[in-house]
Amino acid sequence: MAHKKTVSLALGSGAARGMAHIGVIEVLEEHGYEIKSIAGSSIGALVGGVYARGKLDVFKKWVLSVKEHHVFKYLEFSFGAQGLFDADKIISFLRDLVGDAPIETLPIRYTAVASDVDHEREVWLNSGSLFDAIRASISIPAVFEPAIHNQRTLVDGGVLNPVPIAPMMSDVNDLIVAVNINSNAPLVPGNPSRTADEETPTNPFFKRLAEKLATKPKSKKLNLLDIFGKSIDTMQNTISILKLAAYPPDITINVPRDICALHEFHKAADVIEQGRQLTEIQLERYQG
Repeated sequence: MAHKKTVSLALGSGAARGMAHIGVIEVLEEHGYEIKSIAGSSIGALVGGVYARGKLDVFKKWVLSVKEHHVFKYLEFSFGAQGLFDADKIISFLRDLVGDAPIETLPIRYTAVASDVDHEREVWLNSGSLFDAIRASISIPAVFEPAIHNQRTLVDGGVLNPVPIAPMMSDVNDLIVAVNINSNAPLVPGNPSRTADEETPTNPFFKRLAEKLATKPKSKKLNLLDIFGKSIDTMQNTISILKLAAYPPDITINVPRDICALHEFHKAADVIEQGRQLTEIQLERYQG
């Protein structure tokens, strides 16, 4: 029997674009690669953790059911001063959906990357509760309240390391695959964006926010959400380029940032397909 090539997989940060990670994982498995270790930042930590838990199919089914503005059903407005939303509601839902587990018991070596804002350094979470680690890694500054973990104030891993390869450098696998979902690469042809059925949240605050997100400005002037999203994208892509140069992977899959906005989880079907197509292209090049 031929040797099954083993993979260390780095899954990048980028909110809704992280659904591309699902397509990447599916294609790697279909081509006979065995994912032995995963490191993820933010949405990469979430998708990678769900996969390591053996529940990617359950998660995919749920995310494909998400309609436009559904995301607000899973968010709880925070009255604190550290973030617009409390992440505990969505984490609680996901914990119930796929089940929590100690990271040490997972069949795949797993690391969630977060950023310690007090000490200005990366934190690699590879023990304890899976969803406590994910909660810390997805804490986008100003959007979600920070996570307090071992008396450290932790925010989104993408702040310092959007494509975390370093946590897996000691692993003995055949190749490293990195997925950068903040790339300025062009979209794969023939992958049009779909418009999902709209369903407006009943909560008045979320209703107003959803209307703001859905309203396109008449001028070319960027609105607040545009500026925030583009600033995050620019920052993370710049850091990603530097990190990938410092720790060059065997295969880099660059998912274009134009595939969807950070909050557009209702476009999951197209984003997953984009991840699949880009992975097929890169595997074909790698295999020669």
